[in-house]
Amino acid sequence: MNIKLCSSIKELRRRDGRTQDDLACALGVTAQAVSRWETGICYPDMELIPSIANYFGVSIDELFGYENERAKKVDALAQHIRKKDLENNGVDVCVDECIRLAREGLVEFPENETLLLCLASVLYNAGYVRYGEYHQTDKDGYDVYDTERHKQYAEWQEAIQIYEKLLTMLKAGEERHQAVCQLTQLYVNTGAYEKAMALAETAPDLHGCRELLRTNACDGIQRAEVLGQTLLALVQTCSELMISGVMVNKPNIRTADALESIRNAIGIFDLVCTDKEYGLYNGYLSHVHLYLSEYLWLSGDRDGAFDALYAALAHAKACEGHLRKTGETFSSALVRQVPINPEGPMDVNISKTLPEDWPWWHVPSCTKVKEEIQADPRWEKWVAQAQES
Repeated sequence: MNIKLCSSIKELRRRDGRTQDDLACALGVTAQAVSRWETGICYPDMELIPSIANYFGVSIDELFGYENERAKKVDALAQHIRKKDLENNGVDVCVDECIRLAREGLVEFPENETLLLCLASVLYNAGYVRYGEYHQTDKDGYDVYDTERHKQYAEWQEAIQIYEKLLTMLKAGEERHQAVCQLTQLYVNTGAYEKAMALAETAPDLHGCRELLRTNACDGIQRAEVLGQTLLALVQTCSELMISGVMVNKPNIRTADALESIRNAIGIFDLVCTDKEYGLYNGYLSHVHLYLSEYLWLSGDRDGAFDALYAALAHAKACEGHLRKTGETFSSALVRQVPINPEGPMDVNISKTLPEDWPWWHVPSCTKVKEEIQADPRWEKWVAQAQES
């Protein structure tokens, strides 16, 4: 570790644009002594260590390189947990393991913000994959969350406590943004509507969001990539809002109007992905097609409902194919600089869970449709194809 102390002194001095004479003068030693420290010939007296750290504005741990090693270990563990939790895609594959890893990490690194966020995020996902999100119809005929049921989810209650704690610790940035987004959703899920709205009001308006600001923060080929990423993100956001509109208005919307909205929520992707190559967005589109199948069945179009189910399966398979590769980019004109799978290869099977996911968004009327569509002989054939690896 003394070797790291020597290199740290040299790196910090150069970082601040200071000479060996500057440091020597501040500490009351000779420039030759500083030179000997930096080359590792000898080391500073221990009583000088606090003064050296103070001179560079760092902690003693940082001066010795402890913080860097600690940060690397925390980041590696957090990345591992996040990657493992991706396996819990609608089904509990390894939730307990992810929770255990996060808790063990917090024993070694108490109160670490990154690991606290990891634990909260795993607990957030655990509520969905273990119990599901449930809805009811209110007195006006609109869709609302089953908050009383959701309040019983121990994972969500613990996640809320952790997120609330994190908001007192985290500075502005990606981690705080994640905490705000997921805590807002948990507040709504459990009926804390005033808290949810108050938290939402702390975020910037649409024109001040990160995605749009990034498009003006660069130029050249980098801007082409960022613009493409932003376009795709906003397309999915618009699509999700359209689907949410159908859900919220479900008891008060005609089936034909709902079908048109769902089809538009799918078709909006073709405005950007003109060659119908959707990359990882195939995963989202697979589930929108599940939802489309419910409304096609409600409209009496039984064949169309199964066409939508097979389209869902095709999108899921396409997403799995992209997840197993790396180095691909989109090919449509406006997004051809955008990497499809920047996180690297992973083996995730979306197709197998489609029958269990159907229709993905839990709505009160799906129970009747589910009984009817699953009684159709074509359902078992579709399930068999979905289960094929």
